[in-house]
Amino acid sequence: MEVNEMSVKQQEFLKGRQKHRTIVSVFRVLILLLFFILWEISSATGLIDSFIFSSPSKIVRCFWNMVCDRSIFLHVGVTVYETIVSFLLVIFIALLCAVLLWFSPKLSEIMEPYLVVLNSLPKSALAPLLIVWLGATQTTIIVSGMSVAIFGSILSLYTSFHTVDQEKIKLIYTLHGTKFHALTKVVIPHSIPAIISNMKVNIGLCLVGVIIGEFLAARNGLGYLIIYSSQVFKLDWLLMAIVLLCILAMFLYACINLLEKLYLGKRHS
Repeated sequence: MEVNEMSVKQQEFLKGRQKHRTIVSVFRVLILLLFFILWEISSATGLIDSFIFSSPSKIVRCFWNMVCDRSIFLHVGVTVYETIVSFLLVIFIALLCAVLLWFSPKLSEIMEPYLVVLNSLPKSALAPLLIVWLGATQTTIIVSGMSVAIFGSILSLYTSFHTVDQEKIKLIYTLHGTKFHALTKVVIPHSIPAIISNMKVNIGLCLVGVIIGEFLAARNGLGYLIIYSSQVFKLDWLLMAIVLLCILAMFLYACINLLEKLYLGKRHS
């Protein structure tokens, strides 16, 4: 009897959770639709200047025209490529540096103030300097994307490594294990959730850094499209590029979120 009551209560709880998620999703979509409808009506009635603020219908037509001439695929593809490359390099270098700092406490004490200062530095200030050093190339844009996320990632991962249960590390040493064993058997496995959370933040930061680089050093990409369209007052292009950036950011974040769900599912199975 108690089992049946628990089962019924569990089903009611799950139904309530599902109903809550459905309501949240529906209201999210409705708010977005309401925003676009009000935007379109305001533009059509002259409440806002359609030349400056454009309208959803104009943006859709602009997007379709660029799909037909295939130019939009070049811009989106370039930005995605530069973002993914900078993101992968940030994860690799941040992990490597965090491991080196964990292995050498003395090195971490020496480098910590420099990392804090570099992380606090406005990264947009580095972009013109990178152009002087590296030239107006795709490498400059990738490095610009990395510069936004790299220092914060190192500090975050290094901090995560130090939150590991010290008793487990002592157990490794008691069993005559090395520091490398402690790293591979305890520190890294314990820090995987933190690494994935770090990846969620970094994918957006790398996209921001890439756009900053494209503002100054690109001939293709969504950042270049934004700057070019603002200079020639093609504001339909500008707003379309911004909308595409929002969609791209959501897609990249969703990919990392899917990776996290796969990891959690594998961990619980």
